[in-house]
Amino acid sequence: MSHDLEKFEGHIPGDGPLWNQSFYYNAYDPATRTGVLVRVGIQENRQEANSWFIAFRDGLPLFTRTNMNLPYVTGRPLGGMDIAGMRIEAEIPLKRTRITISTPDFSANLVWNELHPMEDCISLTHDKDGSFARELAHVHIEGTATVTGEIISRGERSELNGNGFRDIAAGPRNWDAMLHYRLAWPVFDNGTVFAGVHGISTGRQSAYMRMYHDGTRWMKVTDIDDQMVFSADPTEVESAHWKFTDELGRNHEFTARPLFSWLFPLDTFVLREQLMEYRLADGTLGYGLYETGYRLPWSGI
Repeated sequence: MSHDLEKFEGHIPGDGPLWNQSFYYNAYDPATRTGVLVRVGIQENRQEANSWFIAFRDGLPLFTRTNMNLPYVTGRPLGGMDIAGMRIEAEIPLKRTRITISTPDFSANLVWNELHPMEDCISLTHDKDGSFARELAHVHIEGTATVTGEIISRGERSELNGNGFRDIAAGPRNWDAMLHYRLAWPVFDNGTVFAGVHGISTGRQSAYMRMYHDGTRWMKVTDIDDQMVFSADPTEVESAHWKFTDELGRNHEFTARPLFSWLFPLDTFVLREQLMEYRLADGTLGYGLYETGYRLPWSGI
């Protein structure tokens, strides 16, 4: 990880109406079957922001706060930011972040501590001239964390002790340029991690962000084959099967099945976030986000 990346947890100005900074965090504890999905998006030049905080257990929601058209906020995780009743503070840049939220019937105090160091996936993918770099972000810093803390739901306190993924992005965010994308972020029990996104533009062209951590370092991914089966809901994935090759020529594959699903509206684009159980070919389990996006009206690829 370059120390130059630390600045991206602070304020990064940019040009154009679609300039965006976003901060994303998730977590899942398989012992308690509890997880959270958290995101903040900031479009400074439009003086707008958006956020969500979703908590779930046993596949069902515990708390759902989604605010997709908020006034602009000046704060950033570096130095602390407050938005829609939630506070996000980077206690150690790129390594330790605390997120708190408190309402009459729900509260949480959770800490993301570095597990695998954060890395710029766009840079490692070497797709700086591709559609992701042009339309969705110039920088997309991703990494994993242990996530610990407590959740109190209607007076019932429970601990969360799991793993999670997080990302920091800066650049234009033109959802309308994408027809569809699918993302897989499994954190496996053997210490390996995959971070892959396959995007399809409105011109039916594919672009990727992809990297793999083999337990020792982040490395390039040279090829991806991603297959999905949809449920009766055409925006919800019933199962997934991905194969990929790392820069050392090693072949890997995993399958995934959903544990929780939630839909997020972005006007003429929607995101489907699903927390999934992943399984490597040798049976090793992992957990993490599976996210898909759909340009409306959605009629398939």
